[in-house]
Amino acid sequence: MADITDEFMRQMLAQTRTYTAVLLRRTDRYGPDSDAIIWEHGRRNFSMRADGLLSIVCPIRDDSDLAGIGIFNATPEEVTALMEDDPGVQSGIFRYEVHPVRSFPGDALPA
Repeated sequence: MADITDEFMRQMLAQTRTYTAVLLRRTDRYGPDSDAIIWEHGRRNFSMRADGLLSIVCPIRDDSDLAGIGIFNATPEEVTALMEDDPGVQSGIFRYEVHPVRSFPGDALPA
């Protein structure tokens, strides 16, 4: 691992800014008949990505109730309003948690 100095840490931390993280969870209503709703949920995610609102979206593929993680370029209040309009949330197959976070502008997942 790289050797990180205190000065480097201070410089990097000064560059962070606020974002909003969403933890999306499956409810008991989630099941095999949820596919059409999930498809529209995904379509909406692509639209928010195209609009620059949803910077990172990660579906979770295990047996937990955690369905996905999203990092939004918006305030917690704006994200709450967006999530309330989500087809999966409206249908009751998903519930969500909103958390303010800090990160580094320009960070990205490896190609």
